[in-house]
Amino acid sequence: MLKRLKLIRHEGKELNEESSFYNVLYNILIDRWTKSCTPLHCLAHSLNPRYYCLEWLQGAPNGVPPHKDEEICIERNKCMRRYFSDSKERLMATKEFVRFSGAEDVFGQFECLQNRWELEPKEWWIMYGSSSPLLQNLALKLLSQPSSSSCCERNWSTYSFIHSMKRNKINPKRVEDLVFVHTNLCLLSRQSSKYNEGETRMWDIGGDRAEPFDGAGTLEVSSLSLDEPELEAVIFIDGQGNNEISTVQV
Repeated sequence: MLKRLKLIRHEGKELNEESSFYNVLYNILIDRWTKSCTPLHCLAHSLNPRYYCLEWLQGAPNGVPPHKDEEICIERNKCMRRYFSDSKERLMATKEFVRFSGAEDVFGQFECLQNRWELEPKEWWIMYGSSSPLLQNLALKLLSQPSSSSCCERNWSTYSFIHSMKRNKINPKRVEDLVFVHTNLCLLSRQSSKYNEGETRMWDIGGDRAEPFDGAGTLEVSSLSLDEPELEAVIFIDGQGNNEISTVQV
């Protein structure tokens, strides 16, 4: 409320007047929150033992444990139904979550409760999650994911290679379509048996790189995929003042 008041004063408006500046900022925040509030995020939030601790609940304004938050519960259950397609397996996982969130059995031991805050979530599940194998396996997959911008950087490098103002003037929609196709070709190629064999195995691990060379882009060997299954590219190597040209076919 105070931030809203400051923004309105910045515009020289009364409190009951509509503020376009505030509405824009508010919509940006809501969009960002909505993007980060997926069923998978809610499931990961529910499996983080720290969010059940008094230290976190008392330190956060209006802190509520995940199993008592209606929105998180709804989204978590969606993810559980999708992940555990077998009804019997899903029932077992649900019972394991009940024991975990309700601090029952081994999860109710003093040391286990105390270390919810002291240990990293992954370490805590390794130490105390053996009695709930389905939930432990799921928690380790979710809570072991590092925070990284590499996916965004890879998309932008692909975009930069496809679209260069010195090379072409294709419209943004066309570029988006090409990036979409390129990314999906990368994913499809991983299903091929040749992906793990030969000199070109795991070719897309290195990502894409666009480098200027007399106005043209240079595509890494590890990134040749735009015209799969047969793509020929010329790679320029600067060696002792001479340009050596080699052709690589994937």
